[in-house]
Amino acid sequence: MSGTAGAPLLEVIALDAADAVAAQEGGADRLELVAEMASDGLTPTTGTVREVLSSTDLPVRVMLRDAAGFLPADLDGLRRTAAELRDAGAEEFVLGFLDGGGAVDVAACAAVLAELAGCRWTFHRALDHASDPDAAWTAAVDLGCDAVLTAGSPRGVEAGIDALLDRAARPRNGVELLVGGGLRTEHVAPLRLAGVRGFHVGGMVRVGGWDTPVDVAKVASLRAMIKPAVPA
Repeated sequence: MSGTAGAPLLEVIALDAADAVAAQEGGADRLELVAEMASDGLTPTTGTVREVLSSTDLPVRVMLRDAAGFLPADLDGLRRTAAELRDAGAEEFVLGFLDGGGAVDVAACAAVLAELAGCRWTFHRALDHASDPDAAWTAAVDLGCDAVLTAGSPRGVEAGIDALLDRAARPRNGVELLVGGGLRTEHVAPLRLAGVRGFHVGGMVRVGGWDTPVDVAKVASLRAMIKPAVPA
């Protein structure tokens, strides 16, 4: 998807059912469900997935990542987990692996995706750590994702804003450019002006960092910036 087509989308990181409820109340459009943010987000337990799915009617994208970094620790284990999470009701996912040279590990991604036939999924910020982000974008899209999460830089949106604006100007053929990773309020206006419609946040909508829950008011404030009310 390129240009300004489509409604803006606000995706909020949730760690549990309470986060999910607060994000929905604040006006989020979708959740990314993860565990262990000290490792930048790993796969949540099956029990947590069930609790979150029963607490909200928002779409929930579940992280499939078993170790910090972008090399899978146990690929067969990830495949089993993916199947278990589907059995638990998960229908959307987040994943992405790099090889030792910093290219997208197409074989590893495809192995996990074999368990996810028919599911929508996001290629996550592995893109920002790739040796060639443009080649990584192409590989991710070829694998069948419908969204790519990126900050434009491994150092976050502030460092990657120019790369994000450049990416926003390119045709994306129906694949969502989802911006996240150190997003701040001052980034929203220039990104929206450039045609970015997807925004992904976590710490930004918590009062005291990852040790505090999602704050309804913070989600609502960000939603108002991303999706201004239409005058009556």
